[in-house]
Amino acid sequence: MEELVDMWRGRRVFLTGHTGFKGSWLALWLTKLGAQVCGYALDPWTDPNMFTIANVSKAVVDTRGNILDCSKLEATMTGFAPEVVFHLAAQPLVRQSYSDPVGTYAANVMGTVHVLESVRKTSSVRAVVCVTTDKCYENKEWVWPYRESDPLGGYDPYSSSKACAEIVSSAYRSSFFPPDLSDQHRVALGTARAGNVIGGGDWSSDRLIPDLIRGFLGKQQVLIRRPKSIRPWQHVLEPLLGYILLAGQLFAHNGRFASAFNFGPSDEGSWTVEQIATKIAHLWGAGAEWVLDVNQGAHEASYLKLDASKARAELQWQPYLNIETALDWTIAWYRAWERGENMREFTLAQITKYEDLIKSSWG
Repeated sequence: MEELVDMWRGRRVFLTGHTGFKGSWLALWLTKLGAQVCGYALDPWTDPNMFTIANVSKAVVDTRGNILDCSKLEATMTGFAPEVVFHLAAQPLVRQSYSDPVGTYAANVMGTVHVLESVRKTSSVRAVVCVTTDKCYENKEWVWPYRESDPLGGYDPYSSSKACAEIVSSAYRSSFFPPDLSDQHRVALGTARAGNVIGGGDWSSDRLIPDLIRGFLGKQQVLIRRPKSIRPWQHVLEPLLGYILLAGQLFAHNGRFASAFNFGPSDEGSWTVEQIATKIAHLWGAGAEWVLDVNQGAHEASYLKLDASKARAELQWQPYLNIETALDWTIAWYRAWERGENMREFTLAQITKYEDLIKSSWG
């Protein structure tokens, strides 16, 4: 754990999407490690939201802007002069991509272009992590996990836009930040593909756990679609550790780690939607229940797993929370919020608890 503190103490970090669910958790963790973080994002788009509840603005330089506003993005990045860039800003929902495909492609493809163009014009940057998704693969509904070498694709606009973001990142790496010339340009660019992320503070629509929590709080039955679908569920801190480790290796070793990495749970974490919903209802108690939604809606892949062997071997990353513990921590967060606890302190306490697991493993 001391290695992480040594890496991030005083480090200047530019984080797009810091007002989102994962971005808020990452901002708090990086500042806890001693980093100076400048966040760049739109206003939080749900109410309630993690950013406001956990008072994340206290921890960062909080800049509101659209990644499609190239001039403002560039001015903000160059003005802050970061050493590390995490790009998380995106349109993150499959179902919304059907109702707004143009906005989805604009944010996820051209937004990535604008971030990488800003990096090119910011001489201080040494490491860049562009976050995409496990859904960037051409999903063939097969039973084995996807590896980083498998073909990219996407049935829906969201998935295909994230595959495009991977291709954009690869093109910029080859054209402007080639690993074999890292001593000249001094920028290492990697991408991170994570499975389905759960944890306290997610209030997005059309996501399983936020939908369940909203229904339970309102004492309503929750409609669940595609109960047999399998996803690689993991607590939000698991992939964030992967992003942090990847950025650290990119910074320290330039081009050696400049590639794509999967961050997903072991097979034990690949539960069906039905298993997750039933376990969450049990943990919540108080008459919480769900029922099958007969309207299945737009197409979504039913089977998806990730092979994270590369991250385990090259980054020494591994999951520390099994799925049941991840669900316990998630429900504990929402219950604490319901009780009116200080959620900044509660969130930092969960991060500390996770760090203790890392310490016991690393020695």
